[in-house]
Amino acid sequence: MLFPFFFFIIPIFSSIILLTSSVLPSAPIPSELGFSLPVTQTISSYDTHGFHGDGISCDVYDFSSTPMPAQITSWSPFPPDDTVQALLYGWTEENAQEITSIGPFLTDDNGDPLVPKITNGYYLLIDRQEETTTPLLSRPSLNFTLAVYDSDKDTLYYCKMDT
Repeated sequence: MLFPFFFFIIPIFSSIILLTSSVLPSAPIPSELGFSLPVTQTISSYDTHGFHGDGISCDVYDFSSTPMPAQITSWSPFPPDDTVQALLYGWTEENAQEITSIGPFLTDDNGDPLVPKITNGYYLLIDRQEETTTPLLSRPSLNFTLAVYDSDKDTLYYCKMDT
């Protein structure tokens, strides 16, 4: 007698989960960025953080129907400095003796950057490492938040890395 019940309920329950998981809900902007908006449209979300908290995450927010918060203009303008360049896209230096290359760090499972190339915008790098005397890229572990606002596309990338 239970078999027909489960035969009916399981497909319906599975369909509901599949339908709701394909739509990203709107989400509040994290308060650590220095401004708050009640809700904005989330374009995509990527997260590899596991049981121990290590991983990379990147949430992408659409600001096309919302004015850019004035606080973003107090962030650093593009182009990014060498550290942020290395975190986002990688950085290479060539001299007569050798080629030095570092990054990118904020990448997906295929090694592709999570933030596309941006020409006009602002960024905010928040170093969440307790030990801050060593430059960020010279540390054995990285714990940071990097927010990037693309002024041309009205898009905010909110990325975190924890190692």
